[in-house]
Amino acid sequence: MSDMEQSLREELVAESYRLIETGLNKGTSGNLSVRSGDRMLITPSAVMVSDLTPDKMASMPIDGNYGSWEGPMRPSTEWQFHLDIMRARDEVNAIVHTHAPNCTILAMCRKIIPAAHYMVSIFGGLNVRCSGWALPGSKELSEEALRALDGRNACLLANHGMITLGDSLAQAMWRAEELENYAYEYLQTLMIGGPVILSADDMAEHMENAKNYGVQSED
Repeated sequence: MSDMEQSLREELVAESYRLIETGLNKGTSGNLSVRSGDRMLITPSAVMVSDLTPDKMASMPIDGNYGSWEGPMRPSTEWQFHLDIMRARDEVNAIVHTHAPNCTILAMCRKIIPAAHYMVSIFGGLNVRCSGWALPGSKELSEEALRALDGRNACLLANHGMITLGDSLAQAMWRAEELENYAYEYLQTLMIGGPVILSADDMAEHMENAKNYGVQSED
């Protein structure tokens, strides 16, 4: 195993703890993945964070035998959308999936997060879409996620949770925290009559600036 792969495995463990510490996840829900050369490392299925160690990560070929894996434990049951996103989008090196409370509330209502705040632009467009419903762990869910993520680096999953993407795990995690924060703020506005939505013209200049905003890859 290369030093780089070992480092990525350790980062997956560290960020899994962070998801719990920040309240973005509870129990065994949610999962993380990173690109490691021509393979994907992904957190294992149904393992408490307190029991997670670098050697327990599953390793899957990105373009090889679809669904095959190596490791002492099975990959997350959501491996299909992790793998399909990495196969479809070369710029994505990390994926975060959580059941963060505020995002999940909106996903349960199948609501988008609109441009009620200019920082919605960091997710790649004028809103954060909500996917259609599909059974967790299914190929149909993967297809729904890919549609919702078209031109975006984040989406809600109907009646399920959320996904964020990044060119590094640090960036995907930053987007996950930001998305949960904006979901909370949007929910608060709905209690007092709803927000004023910024227009495409209002958002245009910040959309360009947002490409270089926030946590960036060290490469």
